[in-house]
Amino acid sequence: MSAGLRPSTAQSGWVATADLVVVGTGVAGLTAALEARGHGLRVLVVTKTGAGEGNTRWAQGGIAVAGRAGGDSVAGHAADTVTAGAGLCDEAAVRSILAAGPAAVAALRRRGAIFDRGRGGGLARTREGGHSALRVIHAGGDATGAEIQRALLAGAPALPILAWHTAVDVLLTADGEVAGLAVLGPDGTAGQLRAPAVLLATGGLGQLYSATTNPDVATGDGVALALRAGAAAVDLEFMQFHPTVLYTGAAARGRRPLVTEAVRGEGAVLIDAHGARLMAGVHPLADLAPRDVVAATITRRMSATGTDHVYLDATHLDAPTFARRFPTVHAACRGAGIEPSREPIPVAPAAHYACGGVASTVHGRTAVRGLYAAGEVARTGLHGANRLASNSLLESLVVGTRAARAVATDLANGVLHPRAPAPSGTPAKAMARCADRDLLQRAMSRHAGIGRDGTGLAVAAATIERSIVDRPLWTREAAEDAVLTVVAGAVLAAAQARTETRGCHVRADHPDTDDRTWRRGIAIRLDERSRPVVVEPARPAVPAFPLADAYPVEAAS
Repeated sequence: MSAGLRPSTAQSGWVATADLVVVGTGVAGLTAALEARGHGLRVLVVTKTGAGEGNTRWAQGGIAVAGRAGGDSVAGHAADTVTAGAGLCDEAAVRSILAAGPAAVAALRRRGAIFDRGRGGGLARTREGGHSALRVIHAGGDATGAEIQRALLAGAPALPILAWHTAVDVLLTADGEVAGLAVLGPDGTAGQLRAPAVLLATGGLGQLYSATTNPDVATGDGVALALRAGAAAVDLEFMQFHPTVLYTGAAARGRRPLVTEAVRGEGAVLIDAHGARLMAGVHPLADLAPRDVVAATITRRMSATGTDHVYLDATHLDAPTFARRFPTVHAACRGAGIEPSREPIPVAPAAHYACGGVASTVHGRTAVRGLYAAGEVARTGLHGANRLASNSLLESLVVGTRAARAVATDLANGVLHPRAPAPSGTPAKAMARCADRDLLQRAMSRHAGIGRDGTGLAVAAATIERSIVDRPLWTREAAEDAVLTVVAGAVLAAAQARTETRGCHVRADHPDTDDRTWRRGIAIRLDERSRPVVVEPARPAVPAFPLADAYPVEAAS
């Protein structure tokens, strides 16, 4: 059994077999599953809700992909990505993923995705924060994620999707290789999906916080599954807070409506309650500065003025234009009683995107043989300390495709073999440490959001620790509480260790950036007591934990 789970008295339950188990039905998971099926693999897809209920359908802005219009290039896109990443991008990974962007978008369009057209008939392109060119393509105005999800699901009827099943643990052989996945059904029935390969495509960590743009399913499952299986997670301290989330009151909790950055790309500006511009003179790109800069500026202004939100002024756009270009945002605003063409939109930062995740290559391989990762759950080195806007969907398409091909290659080359899990690694149900979710979210929001310090991070860790009890993982809620407990501890450990300010990790007690010491990733593993601990890199270089794209893969130390 992997670290952190102890067997209960329950029986092992039902068993199914496949070549590949994909966990998640967002863009990375469905892209990988469809690609793997095209290679003749037997694929099982697991999702703890209905198909298509993850982060993808909420993505508004678009896909950042270099085009020839306006003199744009992959090199220019890479330069913007590296600048936003604040010194922690793996530049080889950046070039590799971005160069594959046009082909990935073309493949998506062949699957039926329809993108907005410009006046000349070509793909419409806009700018978002941190971009120096018009390179963000979009669909349905601000419904890009929903369109991508629709196209992928339309091609997936033949995929066996095990909905409403929660992934509990990666099954391992006696020598630590993947043997499948332990799952829990909606009625508490346990099962095992036996397979030599498991692909994690579970999305992000937004539910660590009280307010987030992420749906309820984004509890960090993949990071916890990988840590328990013996993999490392890197750059978890870099949690990106979206600067402009619709503010509907201090009591609002859970997923909050996003006001896409593309609204600022169309000329909207941030102002405070007195009408003063926030971003003028702060950054050369002003309101289109990278997200970490904008979010930090908003937070400072709110602190200085004693308010809990600012405003996004888009009143230069008339009502028909705003509604046509941003139908999702317009509907959310109207639902809150706001007419964007006549009054500024109240906004505040909220947890949005995990820049770090499971250490993996640009082909999705991790240091655990048979375990792969793609999408937000993975740390490929593309994002560094701060993700460039709209690079996430592109990464999911590219790495999701590559990961499926890597599994097919590894099976064909005899690297992976169907093997039974170790006898101690096949629990139907288990016991695990679970913190009180509400308390955990409040502690993380207060002490591990924008503007952290060592004292607050320690308080958060101690507060969460005091609430922990051992619980049987007999329900989805209990399994998620166990995941949130592990992942919160990992994020706090990484944030404590990085005693500098870089990207979207802002330490009030260490306001400067220290390239001599911290221009490197921080990796987290679980110790023998299943507690997250920092693994110091062997040398201060990027990437701190390189992974080869051919086996054998040696775990970094």
